[in-house]
Amino acid sequence: MSKLPVAVIGAGRLGLACAEGLIDETELALAGVVRRPGSLAPLPGRLQRFPVASHVRELEGVRAALVCVPADAVLGVARELLQARIPVIECAAFEGKALAAHHAALHEAADNHRVAAVVGAGWDPGVLPLLRDAFEMLIPRGHTALHRHPGLHLHHSAAVAAVRGVKGALAGDYRGDQGELQHYVYVELERGAELAQVQAAIAADPLFAGEVTQVFQVEHLSELEDGNGLGVVLERRGSAAHGPHQSLLLEARFDATAFSARVMLDAVRKLPDLRRGAHRYAVGL
Repeated sequence: MSKLPVAVIGAGRLGLACAEGLIDETELALAGVVRRPGSLAPLPGRLQRFPVASHVRELEGVRAALVCVPADAVLGVARELLQARIPVIECAAFEGKALAAHHAALHEAADNHRVAAVVGAGWDPGVLPLLRDAFEMLIPRGHTALHRHPGLHLHHSAAVAAVRGVKGALAGDYRGDQGELQHYVYVELERGAELAQVQAAIAADPLFAGEVTQVFQVEHLSELEDGNGLGVVLERRGSAAHGPHQSLLLEARFDATAFSARVMLDAVRKLPDLRRGAHRYAVGL
């Protein structure tokens, strides 16, 4: 079975992450990378053996394209590719009415040229709204809180490290949408220590009393100390008035660029099964 040749449009962090991912795919192949004229320097590392072009028409056999350009340039680039009947995947970070208008414009272009496009195939929009929808489906009556803390500065906490069972701790502060102070505490526990007991001890400490404090266990603090990546806490709390109290909590730390690249690769694998027009990304699309 031959691989689907895919072009990557853009050579920023996302474009390079997508290109790297394509090298290891069993169903997809990297046809080349399109970057701005005048920026045709060799690609880094393993990518050096692949073509670099200033326009997609300079690449041979392209059957799909991953659009990895700034959000304000996505629509123009995607329309040109669709006009050439090349299916596209994009992950521009639009929300609400802007996302709906963007989707409508791409759907019209894709439908007119009888090809498929996938819209919002990234972390957000993309996977995060799906997680939020799943939480709200599982707890239909309640309140959802989403906290993003990119670049959250973490520091070693002597107060938490002194708690029995804690091997080491990192803490950071974040102000919510209403300006309220919230604490995020990451603990590496001694063998045999119970997280619930540590959480109770931290909650009772005057340093954290009366303020929202989320405590998470990690295997190794060294994984967090570089301060890279994105932090997200998604919480859904059910209303006690509608039955027993229920809650769901997702705490995530990750490289948003790497996650978006994986989502885009997942979307492009689904292209052969999609009808013409634009489709919003979904797991199992």
